[in-house]
Amino acid sequence: MSYKRIIPCLDMRDGRVVKGVNFVNIIDAGDPVELAQRYEQEGADELVMLDITATEEGRKTLVDVVRKTAAAITIPFAIGGGIASLEDFETIFDAGVSKVAMNSAAVRQPELLQAASEKFGREKIVACVDPKKVQKDGRDFWEVFISGGKIGTGLDAVSWSKEVERLGAGEIVLTSMDGDGTKKGYDLEITRAVAEAVTIPVIASGGAGSLQDLADGILIGKADGVLAASIFHFGEVTIPQVKAFFREKGIEVR
Repeated sequence: MSYKRIIPCLDMRDGRVVKGVNFVNIIDAGDPVELAQRYEQEGADELVMLDITATEEGRKTLVDVVRKTAAAITIPFAIGGGIASLEDFETIFDAGVSKVAMNSAAVRQPELLQAASEKFGREKIVACVDPKKVQKDGRDFWEVFISGGKIGTGLDAVSWSKEVERLGAGEIVLTSMDGDGTKKGYDLEITRAVAEAVTIPVIASGGAGSLQDLADGILIGKADGVLAASIFHFGEVTIPQVKAFFREKGIEVR
């Protein structure tokens, strides 16, 4: 049976969980360890923790925060941000995480993604793909952005998603930059396009504002899981509410 995952996202800056809109206008959302424990108690399937300024600031992930979080919970969680070498992967895995997520490093060093997959196993490697809809040659084009949404790569999101699968990513977290923090719903068009183009799981991210938005990520976007931040952090929706709603819609959850 294919269970659909519900995954809170902890965006971190300076050791605190923060949240913004369209990758800017950042506000504080709490302590990462306390939030992680709360989400586990509520029944979250996994967590994703992203050190959102590590790459931009040219530093490593905040390993002490990662280690404390890993020690406080038992559900799987992924960490991303500031990953630039196989040694970084080893450090993060030694801190107790289940998966490592790559975005900027995957674009800049695709050979690193491949090497990490070969060394640690595909199931431990997550590719974060952050697309934004732009106009190119008179048509819509979902361009992949890196460095916290600040640098356009010219890469097409669907083509790049197929490439990260080929390189060895075990799943994709697809975050719509246009939707991020807006609570207007996922970009279902690009989510579905990617989900139908690859065989690995795709997690919908960027824009969830309601129970229906989360369900649409699965039912229309064809995602294997849904990731959200604001609606969970600020108590607008709880994990038990999501699971109950999913069951009503015929979506299998744990």
